[in-house]
Amino acid sequence: MLLPLVVTLIYRGTKGDTDLWAFLSSFAITCLTGVVLRFTTKSKQELRNKEGAAVVAFGWTACALFGALPYLFHGVFGGIDRNFFVEFSFCFFESMSGFTTTGATVLTQIEGVPEGILFWRNFSHWLGGMGIVVLAVAILPMLGVGGMQLFRAEAPGPQKERLTPRIAQTAKLLWGVYVLLSAVEVLLLWLGGMTWFDALCHTFGTMATGGFSTKNLSIGHYDSVYFDVVITIFMFLAGTNFALHYRALRGNFNSYLRDAEFRFYGLIFLLCTGLIVWNTMSMKVGETVVYDSFGDALRYASFQVGAIITGTGYGTYDFESWPALSQFLLVVLMFFGGCAGSTTGGLKQIRFLLLIKQGYVEIKRFILPNAVLPVKVGDRVVPQEVMTNVLGFFFLFIGIFAIVTCMMAALGLDLVSAAASTIATMANIGPGLGSVGPTDNYAHIPTVGKLILSFCMLLGRLELYTVLVLFAPELWRK
Repeated sequence: MLLPLVVTLIYRGTKGDTDLWAFLSSFAITCLTGVVLRFTTKSKQELRNKEGAAVVAFGWTACALFGALPYLFHGVFGGIDRNFFVEFSFCFFESMSGFTTTGATVLTQIEGVPEGILFWRNFSHWLGGMGIVVLAVAILPMLGVGGMQLFRAEAPGPQKERLTPRIAQTAKLLWGVYVLLSAVEVLLLWLGGMTWFDALCHTFGTMATGGFSTKNLSIGHYDSVYFDVVITIFMFLAGTNFALHYRALRGNFNSYLRDAEFRFYGLIFLLCTGLIVWNTMSMKVGETVVYDSFGDALRYASFQVGAIITGTGYGTYDFESWPALSQFLLVVLMFFGGCAGSTTGGLKQIRFLLLIKQGYVEIKRFILPNAVLPVKVGDRVVPQEVMTNVLGFFFLFIGIFAIVTCMMAALGLDLVSAAASTIATMANIGPGLGSVGPTDNYAHIPTVGKLILSFCMLLGRLELYTVLVLFAPELWRK
């Protein structure tokens, strides 16, 4: 909280309000709690898988709780959005949305919010993007013991890739790539005309695939082809496995093309962009087509596909005004997500690729019942335990999606809004359809609904198992 505190001091009073006391109070409470916990829990026992899962799940929940304090104190001390931030459920929802890089918000007049709060919203994105626990493992030597268990519990994807034998070194390398790409994007946005503040905030939202903006109209506020192109490129890069970026920075550019998941990710991106370009140029909405220019169609379609498939959630156009096919494709992309080892949400491209390959193997096995037909990705045979993990994950994801959709509908949301709010939070996207569409927010969701959706955000960011294992009785037995 020191960085947003500095930002608050720099911009103090520019909007007739100051968040100085909000951040000082939050910093003091968080620091004091940390000190107490540090000196009351000194066990040096080796972490096992179940402790690693518990540390990550409870750690993320704690981050969201303490991250909500600046919003709460901002509301208490008086701010333009105090009607939202006085109620703790609003604060917790906004904080969880930030750290899990969901980007769903309860705010209406974003541009009237003080710079310190805006910076904190986006900075929480950036911290959660690569992983709070991965960052802790990288910078805190005391977490070297049991670091692999923590890394496994937090890192996205069915398999966790280590760049070096030491997990702390792997964490440092991943964060190094993350910082480097972020610095490049900040510079490009600043050169395009954004202020340093806006460039930083939008970079945090892009590289973490979060989507919080400092503008009411998101990226559409700028109406700039340059910004759209830059952010689309970096959203795509953020949705790519960061291990591939590391290898490319070391000169191995062929690692992208040799990676089956990256090729599948690129294919889905290009295919959906092409279909939406065709659909928005050929189908009429009302009396006219959405776009009569190929350049405009490509610009808006590629940006929105990038924003949805990576879960960034930025907007340059109200896609609810697009034809039904285009809206359907975006909803499908909400489930996909980016690559494993990226900062995106969703089921991940590798899981869909493995499910498709498993389906093809089953068809061949029907024809050749005695043949040995393993699932392969490239030249590597996928272990059966990985396939079991993927099938279980897919079943759980769809099952939880159906259950939560029913719960949200029971709270009074229409079916489209209930389903869209569920997948938009489970896949860490933010905007959905219906009453939670790209031009709406989540302020109207009942308190119980906000807590349910906050839980969905945590489930999505930690990929189900790390959170659901806490509900297994076996975890708590000695």
